[in-house]
Amino acid sequence: MSFGANHTKEGDFTKTIYTLVKNQQYSEVIPFLTMILESNQNSRAALSLLGHSYFYSQDFVSAANCYEQLMLLHPEEVDYKLYYAQSLYQANLFHEALKMTHAIDDSSYSNKVNKLRAAIKYSEEDLPAARALLESCDPEDPDTVINYGCLLYKEGLYEEALQKFSAGMAVAGYSHHLSYNLALCYYRLKEFTLALKHIADIIERGIREHPELSVGMITEGIQMRSVGNTTTLHETALIEAFNLKAAIEYHLKNFDSAKEAITDMPPRFEEELDAVTLHNQALVNIDERPNEGYEKLQFLLHQNPLPPETLPNILLLYCKFDCHNLAADVLAENSHLTATHLSPYLYKFIDALITQQTAPEEAYRRFDEMASKLAEQMRKLSKQVQEAKMGQDNGTLKKLLVEYDDLLDKYIPVMMAQAKIFWDKENYNQVEKIFHKSVEFCKENDTWRLHVGHVLFMQDNKFKEATGFYEPLVKKYYSNILKVSAVVLANLCVSYIMTAQNEEAEELMRKIEKEEERLAYEEPKKKVYHLCIVNLVIGTLYCAKGNYEFGISRLIKSLEPYNKKLGTDTWFYAKRCMLSLIENLAKNMIVTRDAFYQECLMFLEQCELYGREVLTSTPIIVGNSNFHNGKNTVTYEARLLKALLLKMQLH
Repeated sequence: MSFGANHTKEGDFTKTIYTLVKNQQYSEVIPFLTMILESNQNSRAALSLLGHSYFYSQDFVSAANCYEQLMLLHPEEVDYKLYYAQSLYQANLFHEALKMTHAIDDSSYSNKVNKLRAAIKYSEEDLPAARALLESCDPEDPDTVINYGCLLYKEGLYEEALQKFSAGMAVAGYSHHLSYNLALCYYRLKEFTLALKHIADIIERGIREHPELSVGMITEGIQMRSVGNTTTLHETALIEAFNLKAAIEYHLKNFDSAKEAITDMPPRFEEELDAVTLHNQALVNIDERPNEGYEKLQFLLHQNPLPPETLPNILLLYCKFDCHNLAADVLAENSHLTATHLSPYLYKFIDALITQQTAPEEAYRRFDEMASKLAEQMRKLSKQVQEAKMGQDNGTLKKLLVEYDDLLDKYIPVMMAQAKIFWDKENYNQVEKIFHKSVEFCKENDTWRLHVGHVLFMQDNKFKEATGFYEPLVKKYYSNILKVSAVVLANLCVSYIMTAQNEEAEELMRKIEKEEERLAYEEPKKKVYHLCIVNLVIGTLYCAKGNYEFGISRLIKSLEPYNKKLGTDTWFYAKRCMLSLIENLAKNMIVTRDAFYQECLMFLEQCELYGREVLTSTPIIVGNSNFHNGKNTVTYEARLLKALLLKMQLH
């Protein structure tokens, strides 16, 4: 009786393991196999299955340990040597993996070994060695064709890589990962429509074939348990597809769509996320959750391997938010990454931005040198483009235009950084001269036109010229006007008012109001500040002209209801007007009615009530000892302004 009971228990145990392996639930298999090995350390089947489970649950170091034991116990088994080498490779222990491949002397394994060696050299960025090893692989093997495509992609030959991946799919049949590779090539060639077509196909197949992966459920507000890093998830290439979709939408400035692509992914716990997803999460949410984003990027800097975009992105973000000291620290701490993760252009650009803080003249000289070289390259390309057009060489023309766009994308930030040196000094005439030098390259570029509009707007006597630059940008998105920056709309309205085009200003404001009403109906929880900021800027204009009662009354109305309109940006404009009012009252330059005093005090009380959770500035400096959460709120600042205003009223 006793023997029969034990046999049944052991059979159930084995059945459980078999079911879990069949369902690819490897992380749940591991505890069972560990229990078996505790009682029988030399169980070949259990140890082999444990190594397999570790490998497919992406714990490659543990998988390598299992296969190392099996290799020592069964030195005649070549498979264990190969699996050990593969596990070391996946664990990024490239030197050890390569050394292990030389211990495999069975000629029947030569093709597999050469493919693994080529992969190791590829990961080590030794592309000539990887190519030499691929040449000794079986040319009929579809993997060889695909690996050549990977090499070509790494070398920047995206069209040639595209051909190899297409040939690989023709031979091997449809593959999610091959489809992703094609999308990646199209992305690099800036053919975003074709890239998104392949991505949509991967996602559609993933949803249809594997509904258990819960694609899109988090975006719909449904709380889902983690699907884990299963083999099924890997085979669908869904994570790669969603990350690439987010990158494309981010590049196209469709930031909400980029966030949606990240949340549409199959749900996983944060500790299960791959490095690319973690990087993209940080990037798309940096405005709302800056501290969290910087922590993730800093964490990734210490991982091996790390997404190559991590270092340039964290440096550029620090520079964007004027944290140049932090950028300098990151650059110094990660000097070993600069050669591989920063292009010469980007290194020079960031170095000049940091230098600008202490030596603006030297920074200007560096920017000028960079801009001159890029301008010279663009002029040469322009001639080649004209020749290609005349020769009707469409293939060459396409390549030249992509190359020209890349140079322009480098030129504009350099020129803008150069102009900012004078912008910060409020020397707008000099800024205008810098923009004038770049007109031959940038006159059709929206970013350039936008900043020229800003410069003209800041010179009080050039509102008509500013209108000429703002209007085309607004009309371009007139059917979806909320995609236009609120500041641009506000500046255009002010320009209309200052040039006696009040009807145009009113029409634009009606259009914004109508769009906001529509959005409030469709997405009632979403906050939109466009009309509010337009009114705030107009109110600021009247305050600047000395008409405080009308200006501040307009400002107060623009922030109603406070629970929806009070935000970091809107408070910035409001408090500037209130401070200006208090300053002029203190200097006895203006006199106001008691009723107006009461209106202002009631306004500040409302801001105090609704501003407890509204930050007055974005705390992007992680660990800043000078930062105080309580003082960085609208409530705190509203109380200060209220105290000052009461003091003025008493005097």
